[in-house]
Amino acid sequence: MGQRASARRLWPLVWAVTAGLLATPAIALDDLSFTVVGDDSAAITKELRQASLLVAAEAEGRTDPRDLVATARAEYERLVNALYGLGHYGPVVRVQVNGVEATNIPTYRTPRRIDRIAVTVDPGRQFHFGSTAITPLARGSQPVGGFTRGDPARAQVIRDAAGSAIDDWRARGHAKAKVRDQELTANHRTAVMNARVWLTPGPRVTFGALSQVTPSAVRAARVQRIAGLPEGEVFSPRALERAAERLRRTGAFASVALREGEVNPDGSMDILLSLDDMTPRRYGFGAEISSLEGLGLSGFWLHRNLLGGAERFRFDAGVSGITPGLGNLDVEIAARLDIPAAFGTDNDAYVMGEASYLREPTFSAYQGAGAVGVRRYFSDNLEGELGLGYMFSRVTDSQGTRNFSIVQVPASLTYDRRDGPLDATRGFYVRLEAEPHYDLMNGAGVWGLADGRVYTSFGADDDVTLAARVQVGRVLGQTATATHPEYLFYSGGGGTVRGQPYQSLSFPAGGGNRIGGQAFAGAQLELRYKATDKIGVVGFYDVGYLGAGGFFDLVNAWHSGAGVGLRYDTGLGPIRFDVGLPVTNGPGGSLLSRVQLYVGIGQSF
Repeated sequence: MGQRASARRLWPLVWAVTAGLLATPAIALDDLSFTVVGDDSAAITKELRQASLLVAAEAEGRTDPRDLVATARAEYERLVNALYGLGHYGPVVRVQVNGVEATNIPTYRTPRRIDRIAVTVDPGRQFHFGSTAITPLARGSQPVGGFTRGDPARAQVIRDAAGSAIDDWRARGHAKAKVRDQELTANHRTAVMNARVWLTPGPRVTFGALSQVTPSAVRAARVQRIAGLPEGEVFSPRALERAAERLRRTGAFASVALREGEVNPDGSMDILLSLDDMTPRRYGFGAEISSLEGLGLSGFWLHRNLLGGAERFRFDAGVSGITPGLGNLDVEIAARLDIPAAFGTDNDAYVMGEASYLREPTFSAYQGAGAVGVRRYFSDNLEGELGLGYMFSRVTDSQGTRNFSIVQVPASLTYDRRDGPLDATRGFYVRLEAEPHYDLMNGAGVWGLADGRVYTSFGADDDVTLAARVQVGRVLGQTATATHPEYLFYSGGGGTVRGQPYQSLSFPAGGGNRIGGQAFAGAQLELRYKATDKIGVVGFYDVGYLGAGGFFDLVNAWHSGAGVGLRYDTGLGPIRFDVGLPVTNGPGGSLLSRVQLYVGIGQSF
């Protein structure tokens, strides 16, 4: 009796263990084979493996049998669509799971273990276009390449051709253009595809009202003004995108979505606007270190919607030149308010003020400055600024201690065609700066600087980037001794010549003092190699030139530096670590004492 009772008590445990074993997925997918037959199998195999759901499952380490069987069933459609995209319209696709075709496996009899999945694809012949037509076409439409008789009949080419024709109609104001019908005829005997697509252009419409359909902390009237939708003008996709971009660049919104409404009886079309506000307040910090310049720390506090009109207020504070002796200590605080669309669409205003204590290698100064100005967005790539400001500065340098009281007219023009500001691989960047100024003590002058950068990539996967930068600066008006030291030029350090000490290139000014030059030219060249998805290596060579009174002054000097660096991609921008050495006209001493180290975020230029 006791034994039977014990046995009865053990049965629940036995059932629990058995159920647990049955529910536990076995380690699965020991082998996945992927075979494509045909003369051009290698090229097709690469495309199909990129599209394959099973290949992705293997890479992700998925092992659950039910998941793998479901993935195998979905593989047929996935691969057939990929083959259609390559112009193969008579393929044979087989997906066998443990030797059984995936479509023949009942859902209620999923294998407990999957040892092998075999994918076999016979693409068949590639089809080519016979007759092709898209009608009607907008006047001046350009045909899409690859959509003519004799070209491979890729499905994506048909979609691209139809999409391009619709875009042409939309660019001419026909916002509701769409595909009305299509006729695709495949002759399997001759492997020829005839394709014809009919479009409905719809009416030519004008922009109606901008209707905000979601709430926002930014006032509706300001949203309308910033967006600058050209109500009453003929519809243009480009104008619609520019309105969205104006709202995005304020930084006040996490997302901006514009949808086209229905066409009104008067031929206008309202635009529906959905906004999602960003968190209004933000703060951040940064750090940069150089073996000679020392440690630099900075922080900021930002409000994205200060007065309810997407006004952007930012307060910055920074300390740089932190070294044991604090000999080059700089302390700066600054505040700036940007007001979008202050003077109409694409014309922002700014108000700024700053105060600083500078201890540079050739001078020290207490100073404060303020300015007002306008920023103009001429296009997506071109913008400019023009301002009016005043600076008071008390400077101690080779000329003693003196005061500067300067009225400034800062101006800049920036043309940016880079593919990314922090890690550019293609394109170019040009920035021109000029600052006419009038010193109440020393008269008028003009300071200017041109900065040009170009990037190109090559290699099997564009993993090698060649980057070059050229800077040219000049100050005119007063003599060097009567010019504020910040308007003079120096060379050396991370922004000019790595491997040379910070602002080490200057001229003797008596008594062991130094003074900057009135002309500067510098160049930086980098060869960047992306070794992995995250790691990059860089080789660089920099050179700088100073003229005491001009580019061809008899009193001049130059130096250069070179080195190597590492980059670690964070997704937001690479962390930069550079090691530089002087090549010419550098400091003496041991090799170790001549090494300059630089750490920061983003590429050096």
